[in-house]
Amino acid sequence: MSPIDHLIIEFDTALRTIVGGANAGRPTPGSSTTPNQSLDAAERKHAAGLMRVNHVGEVCAQALYQSQKIVARNPQIQEMLNHSAQEEMDHLAWCETRLQELGSHTSYLNPLWYAGSFAIGLAAGLAGDKWSLGFVVETEKQVENHLESHLEKLPLEDHRSRAIVEQMRIDEIEHGRAALDAGGVALPDPIQKLMKIVSKVMTTTAYKI
Repeated sequence: MSPIDHLIIEFDTALRTIVGGANAGRPTPGSSTTPNQSLDAAERKHAAGLMRVNHVGEVCAQALYQSQKIVARNPQIQEMLNHSAQEEMDHLAWCETRLQELGSHTSYLNPLWYAGSFAIGLAAGLAGDKWSLGFVVETEKQVENHLESHLEKLPLEDHRSRAIVEQMRIDEIEHGRAALDAGGVALPDPIQKLMKIVSKVMTTTAYKI
């Protein structure tokens, strides 16, 4: 494809990520077998807040993978990042669908989340493939922990949200393992701690806005 073709594809991906309308390649987990449980107002609001945080995480994941893919030196690594990005697009669509079912909305700050994450992904990618992959490993490890905490926080009766989060957790583990196997290296402790601080700010804000 020409550079213009790549630019159009990236713009379309960014638009669908930020505005909505992402297409999933896989069915939404639990949609065909799990009934849509009746939640009270407080449970519905809490579940929506958590799923909005998860949706923002997927907005950031799309930006990170797309930017890292652009500057990756190795074609095999580009393909691995592209595969992970496609599965993250499933997650994005699943979270968006669940938010609609809960009568809620995605974060109003999605353009900010996407732009910031795209810049971070470019910086990680420009540092070299091994550091870029190491960034993926650490990101996915933190996301896995974050999703596990949401499985504990979601209402027990909200089986649909829980089914989505559980499949996301499984996929994130695989993405991290793939990046590690491809040559990812451990990031310095200060960077890991900084990533946790940024993640905390994002999750706290996205839960409400």
